[in-house]
Amino acid sequence: MKGAKIHVRSPYTKKPKKAFHTAFLQLLENKTPAQITVSDLVRKADVNRSTFYRHYQEIQDLLDELIHFVLQDLRTAYDDPYQKETDFSLSRLRPEMIKIFEHVYKNRDFYRQVIHAKISPGFQNQICEVIKELALRDALHSHYPTGNANLELLASYQAHAIFGMIVYWAETDFQFSPHYMSEQLYFILNLTRK
Repeated sequence: MKGAKIHVRSPYTKKPKKAFHTAFLQLLENKTPAQITVSDLVRKADVNRSTFYRHYQEIQDLLDELIHFVLQDLRTAYDDPYQKETDFSLSRLRPEMIKIFEHVYKNRDFYRQVIHAKISPGFQNQICEVIKELALRDALHSHYPTGNANLELLASYQAHAIFGMIVYWAETDFQFSPHYMSEQLYFILNLTRK
């Protein structure tokens, strides 16, 4: 196997990528994605230019990766209660089981830019679509009663309601704790079930 390349994920790969993600979000506070240059990024991330090109061909690749990571983490946070319960039921849901707001808080710099439409004009809809897809999956697997409700409409309603809470939270500069936001979603869910 002489000359064959073996790709091993290096612990050194994560650090510059995290630095690029952080620098990109910081630069978005004053620039649009189109205005951010590779020079801006490497200066802000304190990483050399060749390191950028080792990981990305262009800035759009970095943005795509950042979006992918955040959406994947959103799915994981949404699914968390289902992973811990073998027979999950909405009636057994507790505020501490709701992890979506911990995800948002952990990625608050990203969400702050999303709310101000600096990331990508249609990205707010993309977030709602991910939440809708997850809510629809839940409804189809009978995790909660849906009555005569159209499942697509129900999932869309839930997705936009949750995103509306995220928008409000970001607009108030995340003044509440993630736990408080989870409690509020829990109370709202219980109000709508009565």
